[in-house]
Amino acid sequence: MENPKPIFLKRGQGRDYDMGRIKASFKADGDEIANQYSISEWWMEPNTKGVGAHSHDHENEIFYVLEGTMSFLVGDRWRDAEQGSFIFVPAGVQHDFENRSEKRAGVLNVFAPGAFEARMPQIVDWFKEHPPEDAT
Repeated sequence: MENPKPIFLKRGQGRDYDMGRIKASFKADGDEIANQYSISEWWMEPNTKGVGAHSHDHENEIFYVLEGTMSFLVGDRWRDAEQGSFIFVPAGVQHDFENRSEKRAGVLNVFAPGAFEARMPQIVDWFKEHPPEDAT
């Protein structure tokens, strides 16, 4: 595997995935960064549920709220996270996120180690069959 090459993306650039009321934009993932991590933005329209509670056996996740307020389930507790909030979810810990507010909200997500983007076609297909529900 070659060493990763520099990446420079401007606002709005990335590889986009549309899941209806949820949109993701991948900034770095897979071979381009030697499968060390995945970085993406996730944007949710107002009053939108996420994918549901889940965990990852081997990967940690970091969320940083870019805009608005997101609600996060970490373990068995929901908490509201406003712009600038940082959330670390260790491997094996149940988590979820949703936008319970009346404004669009977005998070930066770091998934490590490993790639995540390869799962996106399956996730997009899942949301086609199960459109995001209202959060409240």
